[in-house]
Amino acid sequence: MASHEDLDRAIEVLRQCELISENAVKALCFKAREILIEEANVQRVSAPVTVCGDVHGQHYDVMELFKVGGDVPDTNYIFLGDFVDRGHYSIETFLLLLALKVRYPDRVTLLRGNHESRQITQVYGFYDECLRKFGSANVWQYCTEIFDYLCLAALIDDQVFCVHGGLSPSVNTLDQVRTIDRRIEVPHEGPMCDLLWSDPEEIDGWGLSPRGAGYLFGSDAVAQFNQLNGLNLICRAHQLVMEGHKSHFDGAVVTVWSAPNYCYRCGNVASVLRIDEHMDKDFAIFQAAPAEIRGGLPKKAQPDYFL
Repeated sequence: MASHEDLDRAIEVLRQCELISENAVKALCFKAREILIEEANVQRVSAPVTVCGDVHGQHYDVMELFKVGGDVPDTNYIFLGDFVDRGHYSIETFLLLLALKVRYPDRVTLLRGNHESRQITQVYGFYDECLRKFGSANVWQYCTEIFDYLCLAALIDDQVFCVHGGLSPSVNTLDQVRTIDRRIEVPHEGPMCDLLWSDPEEIDGWGLSPRGAGYLFGSDAVAQFNQLNGLNLICRAHQLVMEGHKSHFDGAVVTVWSAPNYCYRCGNVASVLRIDEHMDKDFAIFQAAPAEIRGGLPKKAQPDYFL
């Protein structure tokens, strides 16, 4: 990956949902690490920008996403994490987004989701996919090392806080997020865990999450966090939404979901959130890629878990 030409060739291969070599993966991850290590826990991004939710290895649906959202580098993107697991093309999906990040570092922001984790990927598909497609765990190791360098959040023009899951009772200010040492495996508890695992709920304050990690957070917690940090919106992913997006707490939080027909059976549509230079917002809805353009699906089923 010594040149833009090498990157462009790799991007074209990955766009076709084909694999690059193990050595090419290693070189790509090395370059990505150099870029990501310089980025902040809360990465600043300027509008206009398009925000995308979970994609979960659904490569052909990511191609549909680019059709409605625009291609890189024409469109500036934030991806809210959960690039891998569940879908059948986690390697091709993650490596494509990573290659686009390396080729156009100022036009792609990649946040960490709860599935960007060594433990979770050994259960929900990515580890097994790497073994099956490359014959060893090397590519899984290269990718999971990169997971440790992904940003925890993004801040759009000091107004919109983007994060995979949600808030934490341990975090009152953005500066507290900025002080987290993120270059570790996702912990089982604490602020970093909460940012990746928590969900909004119609409750007062905080509640225990049925996921077994993170918290449920109510409208009062959101109002306090937004007021203290001068925000007008929290944009997050992490939960399947049949309509592709959902507003919570009178528009103080929005969930964006970008994996249509999740797990190839849920029947949902997907969306991306477009924010223009005036901070006006609209959702672009898209469907799953037509069956005739998809590749063959592996026979081995993935375990069920919190659809």
